Amino acid sequence: MNKSMMKNTLMEALGMEVLTADAAKVQIRMPVDHRTHQPMGFLHGGASVALAESAASIGAFLNIDPDQQQVFGIEINANHIKSARDGYVKGTATPAHIGKNTMVWEIQIVNEADELLCISRCTVGVVPKK
Repeated sequence: MNKSMMKNTLMEALGMEVLTADAAKVQIRMPVDHRTHQPMGFLHGGASVALAESAASIGAFLNIDPDQQQVFGIEINANHIKSARDGYVKGTATPAHIGKNTMVWEIQIVNEADELLCISRCTVGVVPKK
């Protein structure tokens, strides 16, 4: 994934930065700041879900032939375990299942102290390009 693909996307708006991206693992860093806070000043659960789905989608994309196929999120869930007020969080996505028509990715989001904040699972559909 090149940086220009992130231009004018939700990932750019939330300040996400791809650290690692290959077919077996994707890591993305995101700031915990005014862009990702909920009104009470904590990391917004929706921002965590956006981080999780972004990491899963990039991983899924790296497992297809982009000339022939496209990927779309089908379902995502998230368990928020702990929160953060500042610093950065890192989401790490790894595949639980890579199939012909679907993929399932597990995503763990941790803070800078490597404490688990959120665990998520994202199902991604693989469809032929039209």
